[in-house]
Amino acid sequence: MSAEFNVNREGTVPVSHEELLGRVAQGDEGAFGELYDRMASRVLGLVRRLLVDPSQSEEVTQEIFLEIWLTATRYEAQRGGASTWILTMAHRRAIDRIRSSQASRDRDIKIGIRDLAVAYDEVSETVGVRIEHERVEKAMSRLTELQRQAISLAYYGGLSQSEVAERLQIPLGTVKTRLRDGMIRLRDELGVAS
Repeated sequence: MSAEFNVNREGTVPVSHEELLGRVAQGDEGAFGELYDRMASRVLGLVRRLLVDPSQSEEVTQEIFLEIWLTATRYEAQRGGASTWILTMAHRRAIDRIRSSQASRDRDIKIGIRDLAVAYDEVSETVGVRIEHERVEKAMSRLTELQRQAISLAYYGGLSQSEVAERLQIPLGTVKTRLRDGMIRLRDELGVAS
């Protein structure tokens, strides 16, 4: 593992990225400025290659350097060079932004599709419902009075079979028979396949 050395601003003692990062971990703002000057263009270049968008790239680069300032204490020299640590962080942060943007687009598309009002002909819909209603009324008129009464209470009145039996004061089995026979007859009258 080779330490990267660059001459500092004064052109005197070379200081490695690792040493600068160690000083940043201790809260040295000057070391952070020096590290920023050395690494900012490389970080921005990497992020820009991944994100393409210049403004997003600059924003992510700022986030990366803020993260470096806040997490410099986590850097472990034995695991790799400081430049590698910073560029890996930049790569991960850029990929996270890409994934976040994609998830946001996917979410917007799903919401857009969900909220998209499907165009339909109201007049046609109303006429269709009215015709169907008339067909059901005509078919209901062909039932016996007892079948019509049981079906009306159960399906239009929302009563259970037990409640229909109680209301009509007849055995539950009779209600079931009237409902079954009435529904079979309705199915035949309406031409519905079973």
